[in-house]
Amino acid sequence: MKPKFAGGRNIAMKVPPHQYDATVRFYKEVLGLEQIEELLPSVGFRFGSNQLWIDRVPGMSQAELWLEIVTDDTKAAAEHLAAAATVRCDEIEPLGPNFDGFWISSPAAIIHLVDGKTTSW
Repeated sequence: MKPKFAGGRNIAMKVPPHQYDATVRFYKEVLGLEQIEELLPSVGFRFGSNQLWIDRVPGMSQAELWLEIVTDDTKAAAEHLAAAATVRCDEIEPLGPNFDGFWISSPAAIIHLVDGKTTSW
């Protein structure tokens, strides 16, 4: 059975320390987005129906955008994506032993969290 996929509500912007404060200030003060949470080293903003998380990540030279994909069956999703030769990259960031999900990369090197959260299909 082919798993169902849908866009998740979380977008993560991984930002190097030298750009972090200016980036947070841009979304907070210049655009005036509502800040929803601050869990250092991350700050979250309402971004339409999504949540934009800006994460300070040492060792990066430029910002990256990471997206969330939700699925109804992570095991079937992993099999489906492997059959499609999708690169899996679980080493990119630990998710914890009880997290139902994994990391992949699109052909354009955009990181996606495949998350076992359910959504209204």
